[in-house]
Amino acid sequence: MSDTAAGEAPAPRVSPDNPCPFLRALVAGGYVGGHVVPLPKLTETIDRATGKTGLAALNAGAKIFMVAQMANGIGPFSQIRSLLQGAILDALRNGPLDKHGAGSRILDQHAVVHEDEIARLATFGSDHKAPDGSIERGLSAAEIKIFMAANFQRAKDEHPPSYGILHCYYPLLMLGEWPVLLDIMGKGEGEDRYLSVAEVRTLFVEERFPDRIVALLNG
Repeated sequence: MSDTAAGEAPAPRVSPDNPCPFLRALVAGGYVGGHVVPLPKLTETIDRATGKTGLAALNAGAKIFMVAQMANGIGPFSQIRSLLQGAILDALRNGPLDKHGAGSRILDQHAVVHEDEIARLATFGSDHKAPDGSIERGLSAAEIKIFMAANFQRAKDEHPPSYGILHCYYPLLMLGEWPVLLDIMGKGEGEDRYLSVAEVRTLFVEERFPDRIVALLNG
């Protein structure tokens, strides 16, 4: 017997070649398709999830559009194809944004989630006070920077020659990952803002957003 309720469509299966947890959740939730997504559609959807309005929304949208445009390649042909057709979400692995082992390693190349890497993520965080008054493990902006630096150093220690060139643009790659998650999914304001480890786990394991993000996406 199917676990899917009557009249309720099953969640789309997300391609292993889409390595971005945020994009995977967008596909699984049916907010965008899993193959080719026009850049305006992808940008508008992610921008909606930020909850930003006015000038802040325009600024966020411009950054999102720029990253999406180069996701499948930085050559002239790839850029034109992306502009005319969109981003190919099931062909992002090994593209310009792939960190080739210098990322968190929570999700492997076969889209298998590694719980030990989530546990490792938690060791870089600290206890934070949630808006409801509870205490939970999370990472602030400063803690995320330390985590990202440790990820790169781990990869470099394992394969020194391979990461010489990546060292030049790795910081730019990382600006589009964990800091963006903190900006969109973080709790609290200013220096007190943090990314919940529990919500990160739900994002990776269940490919599902917190209810407050779902409300923005459906708004």
